[in-house]
Amino acid sequence: MGVNRRSLLAASALGAGTAALARPALAQRGSGEVVVCATGGLMERSLQEHFYRRFEQEQGIRVRSIPIELPDQWARARAGQRSGNIPFDVVTATPPDLIQHADILAPVDCTTAAMTQHALPGGCFPTGIIRTAGGMAITWSKKAFPNGGPANWADFFDTAKFPGPRSLPDTGDREWWLPLAALMADGVARDKLFPMDLDRAYRKLDALKPHVAAWWKSGDNSMQILRGGDAVMSVLYSSRSVPLAKSGEFDFTWNGAIRDVGNWAVLKGGPNTANAMRFLDFFVQNPREHLPFSEKVSFDSNNRETAALVPEAERRYRASWPENWDRLVIADYEWIAANRNAMRERWVNWLTR
Repeated sequence: MGVNRRSLLAASALGAGTAALARPALAQRGSGEVVVCATGGLMERSLQEHFYRRFEQEQGIRVRSIPIELPDQWARARAGQRSGNIPFDVVTATPPDLIQHADILAPVDCTTAAMTQHALPGGCFPTGIIRTAGGMAITWSKKAFPNGGPANWADFFDTAKFPGPRSLPDTGDREWWLPLAALMADGVARDKLFPMDLDRAYRKLDALKPHVAAWWKSGDNSMQILRGGDAVMSVLYSSRSVPLAKSGEFDFTWNGAIRDVGNWAVLKGGPNTANAMRFLDFFVQNPREHLPFSEKVSFDSNNRETAALVPEAERRYRASWPENWDRLVIADYEWIAANRNAMRERWVNWLTR
């Protein structure tokens, strides 16, 4: 469901010629609005600056931005489907979301000029497109570990070798992250992770749980916990690991990071479906906006010309750079979607007991 390595290698090999960087020709201007959902904070601010405002100016369509976390977004979308009053147009979706909620998502035309000429190869799906790509990465305090931090998940779970409090995610939308990390920490090979042995995973998590000092709910919260010293090590979105590493006080590794792809999708029967599809086509264009956007959110984004513009010093921080991409672990999204409700119930029961 994400971008494969061959696609990213092809994208990174593209030249930055004048034609590739030219401002795309504007389609006939539209009218009205489009309601777009994304998480708040840095992501929403960066989308506003580089895409929403420009879409309004160039396309004549107002963007109404709704900052919302994924569980609330899908709950409201499902409620709207039942009532016949769909609340949003463009929504954020994880790869399993595209499978689990396919019945309420509008089909996306991947044959448009914008998608075929500007989107990453493999960056458009039947019910959505890639918005951002990164990973869930182990991140640590260099002050706590001046001689080097953990190299893998086994080290992260080894509180004797790497002592100190941990911080872990409890975002309510990706309950497979930590069981997957626990299986890798317990020695399960990447090609044997699915179907997941949840009993084995939770035995490993049981051993780590007494060392967890804080559970973070958002990306900003995850950074605050590390900066405040409440934990010396955490599992973070790479979009938060990268700025922490650039500060010089923290570091992270792509090794074993769980690939984290965020997608745009369009709700079926939404108030402004045509404008929503125009927005998706608009989003994948103009590399000169994608480059600073990606630098700000520390995620790669869905434009094939951007890779040729990435400075050499920044490649360490790019999930899609081949040396980094090879280290990422790709989940079996079909299996996750089929078992998601049971996984969520087990996660909540474990977390609250």
